[in-house]
Amino acid sequence: MTTVKSSTEPQIKLSDIHLTLQSEAGPVNILRGIDLSVAKGAAVGLVGPSGSGKSTLIMVLAGLEKPTSGVVRAAGHVLTDMSEDELARFRRDAIGIVFQSFHLVPTMTALENVAIPLELAGRSDAFAHAAEELDDVGLGHRLTHYPSQLSGGEQQRVALARAVVANPKILLADEPTGNLDGATGDQIIDLIFRLHDERDTTLILITHDPSLASRCDRVVGLRDGRVESDMPGIASKEGIATLSR
Repeated sequence: MTTVKSSTEPQIKLSDIHLTLQSEAGPVNILRGIDLSVAKGAAVGLVGPSGSGKSTLIMVLAGLEKPTSGVVRAAGHVLTDMSEDELARFRRDAIGIVFQSFHLVPTMTALENVAIPLELAGRSDAFAHAAEELDDVGLGHRLTHYPSQLSGGEQQRVALARAVVANPKILLADEPTGNLDGATGDQIIDLIFRLHDERDTTLILITHDPSLASRCDRVVGLRDGRVESDMPGIASKEGIATLSR
């Protein structure tokens, strides 16, 4: 496993990332030379129209999609040099992912769903720690409930607890409120930002909502597989200064 030894290395660094997929009509260029650097503990809102490459970029960051060319560095590792087994261990230890569609195991209780990453890591306290995480997201009374017995907002809370239960260095959130009503979505977003702040995770948040993205330190806009803009959000000192003018 290749590691990045410099203490000044950003938590995430993408260098000239290209991803081309083959189709019946010929090659399709999904990512076209992405360069992006994110400091440890920062929050970045990723915006852009459908098809701009946002979700694909998240997959690349998580080591779930291998770029055609370029270098991906994250949490002290060079992902593009790692084997599939090394990437799986990297995701287990360093990455938390929250999807729009929850992706809970329907035959497992909330407690069992959250305990999965810890069980895979061989933790003897998997269920005790999972219970603590569920309590932290307001679901201490739902430990034995199955996903079908939970509301959409409760399912997303379970998914969020599962994403952070192993204290990942990087939290990736792909349209986490897309399947929720406005009020419930606001609660989930507040929870994501609280956990980000308390645990000093590096957060990458995909959203179509500019006002939501602006809560981050930076707002990065993608279009046609390229970075179109990179501006401060209101969480940054520069962004707050801009709003105060």
